[in-house]
Amino acid sequence: MKILLAVDGSPYTQKMLAYITTHGELFSPANEYTLLTVQPPLPPRARAAVGKDVVDSYYADETAKVMAPAAQYMAERKLQASSEWRVGHAGETIANFADQGQFDLLVMGSHGHGLFGNLVMGSVATQVLSHSKVPVLLVR
Repeated sequence: MKILLAVDGSPYTQKMLAYITTHGELFSPANEYTLLTVQPPLPPRARAAVGKDVVDSYYADETAKVMAPAAQYMAERKLQASSEWRVGHAGETIANFADQGQFDLLVMGSHGHGLFGNLVMGSVATQVLSHSKVPVLLVR
């Protein structure tokens, strides 16, 4: 099974990773894992002011902060995972990456704000669910 793991460095990512390692159908060396993190775009004026090299370095640093613990978690459990990152709006970007990569399953942690919280703040999970054609497993 080809599984996409959407990670953001939050405690919800750790819960999601712990969940997959306790479920045999998800936790298997036979599965192909990809870790994906999405960095929010910097405002255009900020990008223009600091230049491409600084922006690229910033994105690389922020990505490493999120990816390193997740990759280490997988490696400690003897699971290989490729790592990818994108810049964009998280929900749409994750959904598009999952669809284009033809994944069998997308797994992500959910902050679980509830209906009212989603109405007020929006939710990456809600956006992914509304945009992705790939089955999504949300872990709270």
